[in-house]
Amino acid sequence: MQKILFGVFAHPDDEAFGPAATLVKEVAGGTELHLICLTAGENGTNPNNAPDLGVVRLGEWRAAGQLIGASSMTHLGYIDGTLNNSVHREITTKIMDIVREKTNGRDDIEIELMSLDLNGFTGHIDHIVAARSICLAFYRLRDEGLPMRRVRLFCFSESERPTTDTKFVYMEPGHTAAEIGETVDARDYREQVDEIMRCHETQRHDYEWVKSIRAQNLAIDNFIVKD
Repeated sequence: MQKILFGVFAHPDDEAFGPAATLVKEVAGGTELHLICLTAGENGTNPNNAPDLGVVRLGEWRAAGQLIGASSMTHLGYIDGTLNNSVHREITTKIMDIVREKTNGRDDIEIELMSLDLNGFTGHIDHIVAARSICLAFYRLRDEGLPMRRVRLFCFSESERPTTDTKFVYMEPGHTAAEIGETVDARDYREQVDEIMRCHETQRHDYEWVKSIRAQNLAIDNFIVKD
């Protein structure tokens, strides 16, 4: 049976600073991976004063996706920082269309969707919209009869984020062991994950932040699982 995984993320670095280790491990194990990015991240940090940050960041995203081994990469063209309830349903429809397109007429497959967790990982509203859109798409596609296996939502553990953080927006503490449905140990790919993260050179501040928080857990990924 062929596993087909759709990784849906709000910004061009979410796949790298989030579940990159799991994505690499999945591809190495034969999973067919399709990455979907909702925005170009044009309102992220711009330390190099790039005149068109979105173009630069999409280039970084494509370089990271190539290292991960994605079979396809689709940018949906929404504006960074503007995702809301109105576009949530529209994004869901577009995700569903992509899943149908990539799996149409194929037998003996199972389909998974992946994003950051429902509280937005860092609390970012764009992340929340991406996560809720894949959940809505998952259950609607399953009702259509597609072989949907599960949703995996990448999250911090409580050991990584033990307290509430309000430096950026409201960021909840990490999840307890009882809440985490799956832990993936992909430390064999740690060096590759670091290379993938470094693709997002314009967001090097976030690279250092993630490295400092996750430390030795960099390639050990935790997920909330819905099926």
